[in-house]
Amino acid sequence: MADDSIDGLIEDMVNAAKLPAKARAINIKSTVASFSTLAYEEGIVPAALDRLIDLVTIPNYLDQASLASVVRNLYPAERVSPNVVLHVVSALGHGALKAPLSLQAALLKWLVMVYHVLETPAVLAQAYSVLFNLLDTAAIRPQLAHLLALITRRKHVRPFRIQALLNLSRQTGNDPPLVGLLRVFKDYYPEIIVGEAVRGKASAFKHPDVLWRSRLAEIQDAHRQRVAEQRPTGPQSGFRVNRPVNRAQRNKAVPIVLTSHATEDSVTLEEVEDVSSFVAKMDKLELPNQLVAVLADPLLQKLLILRPNPESYQRISNWLSAVFQEVMAGDADEATLWEVLEVVREFVVQTKTIPPLLLSFFSQFFNIWGGEGKRDVCFDILGFTPFHDFGELHRLIFQPLEAAVQYFAPGSQQGLLQMYTNLLRQWTAILQASDSIPEHASATIASLVLHTNTLALTLLQTSPSVTTDASILDFYEQTTRVITDAKLKRYVRIELPPSPLIYTFLFNNSLATVSRICFILACYKRGIETAVATRPRAPAADAAPRIDSHTYDRPFVNLFNGYIMDVCNLFWRNRGFNDTDTNAQACTLSPATVNALAAYAVSVDRALPLTSFFSLSHSPVLCYQSIERVRDLEDDAMEHDGEIRVRHGGPVTQSTLTRLANAGGMKLSWQDYRIEVLKNLADNGFPGIAELLKNAMTVLKRSIDGRLSIQGTPMQP
Repeated sequence: MADDSIDGLIEDMVNAAKLPAKARAINIKSTVASFSTLAYEEGIVPAALDRLIDLVTIPNYLDQASLASVVRNLYPAERVSPNVVLHVVSALGHGALKAPLSLQAALLKWLVMVYHVLETPAVLAQAYSVLFNLLDTAAIRPQLAHLLALITRRKHVRPFRIQALLNLSRQTGNDPPLVGLLRVFKDYYPEIIVGEAVRGKASAFKHPDVLWRSRLAEIQDAHRQRVAEQRPTGPQSGFRVNRPVNRAQRNKAVPIVLTSHATEDSVTLEEVEDVSSFVAKMDKLELPNQLVAVLADPLLQKLLILRPNPESYQRISNWLSAVFQEVMAGDADEATLWEVLEVVREFVVQTKTIPPLLLSFFSQFFNIWGGEGKRDVCFDILGFTPFHDFGELHRLIFQPLEAAVQYFAPGSQQGLLQMYTNLLRQWTAILQASDSIPEHASATIASLVLHTNTLALTLLQTSPSVTTDASILDFYEQTTRVITDAKLKRYVRIELPPSPLIYTFLFNNSLATVSRICFILACYKRGIETAVATRPRAPAADAAPRIDSHTYDRPFVNLFNGYIMDVCNLFWRNRGFNDTDTNAQACTLSPATVNALAAYAVSVDRALPLTSFFSLSHSPVLCYQSIERVRDLEDDAMEHDGEIRVRHGGPVTQSTLTRLANAGGMKLSWQDYRIEVLKNLADNGFPGIAELLKNAMTVLKRSIDGRLSIQGTPMQP
């Protein structure tokens, strides 16, 4: 609540700073006073601190008294980020865009007082030269010298700085702050700085405001306590019983660990203090009174994993069953249900297992649930659903869930997509750890992918954004981890994303998205080629069928080859939207549409046909990287071969490279230019396009091998 109030006051001050005093509708002095009171009581969270630093460092219409009051009450509730420090440093110095000198002095004093809570103190050392060069400004010299004294290390004490300090000290009549800084320098090099230079009255560099620092410590301690109370999980170590410090922290529905029937020979969980104690006493540990406490206690979870006991899990199931029956019968309120499910979520995430009773409850609950409440709890839990036939799981659980949350789209659709991504990740881990692959493995994975295909297409329409694109690509990148795994690729069939999704991403305005979809297609291509080249053989009686040349029929292979051909035509061959090449699909555009676009392209620029619009040189997401690579190559040529008379104006084509060489410019072949662009993309974290083209064209692969190193991990946006 306090943070919300501070945010509102900050917003008022920011808005007032944009207007002259006579044009404001509020009394800014009362607003600043209210802010000062709240900041002193509660402190300032990082996001608010960023806004306030901008407010006091950027010239505006607020009066100096108000800005000074804001600086005096900048009590950070957490550690101060390097960005905040750099913003303050950038406001120092002389100029119309710099903060007034009185405010600069206050900001430097603030840096001194928060130096011990800086997230990265080294950031000030990086700005040492900037700070040192401001010592000739008398108005900020005392605070600046104090800050420099704090950050000075041996590497900063250079002869030219010593000489500059000595000269400045003589000019100012041995100014105490300068003498104090010289004494710090002398501590590192006493043989260089003579004693006469540091004699006289000098600044002791005492803390500017001890009471302010004391209050800051109280604010940060209180903030840490509030965060700890709000954190749902137990201690970070995980090797102590979760002991809430007060009743407000306790989960009312789930009991805490309590052992009251221990013997002299046994050891209770409450006695364990660290991992060594846990290991030494594990065989003697007595189970607590109520085993359902395992849902909220990490230490008890570890004990039951290492000492599994069917009776223990049955006791937990009985407790959960009683709670769920009360919910279904209407005897328990909704708050109790979500409280229990939140604890169950923590248990599931930690143990990677779902109690079977919970799936049975969900199958009934989702049919009567209206989708309100904490949907993310259900999504997080179901991301760890055991590996069973997807059709059955969809009928009993996922379909009722989707129906229940459909009125909260597209947010619920995002949650469902993340759930299916987590589910595929969980199933991949299960299959990798299995001694034998279940017979239904390929069909189950395929059903999950096909179902998610529809969800992904829906999301592209209901919530088009970079975030949506990234979430969808996360899912398909997870499918590549299945089909590239040395073990699983022999048993799991590849299911392709739908054509509209592929082409939507290929024509996306984000280079990261284009690179990621190309990398996914490259992984699919390698998997399909391996399968087509594998001879069929009879599987063992109890083993899953293997992927071989009979797995993919001709229409499937032709469809996939059509995607690859379209990509090659777009980016490499300057034959975009061509449907005459073998398997080419013209990016699924009809001939009438292609003709209309071609006519428009000619009307805009006769020299640039539609077929070249998405080449490496002209594509909206690639043109900048392409011409930048040419600029770098020209710079390298000038450095090694002397001056070149003409630079390429861009965009690059085969004919412009020929004209460039004839005019005295850099000599670069069309093939080498394109390979250099692909290499540059890969080096900058976008390997997908080069990986796909290299795997699609044998001639290009031979040209690239030895010159281009493609990383094996797709770029994240």
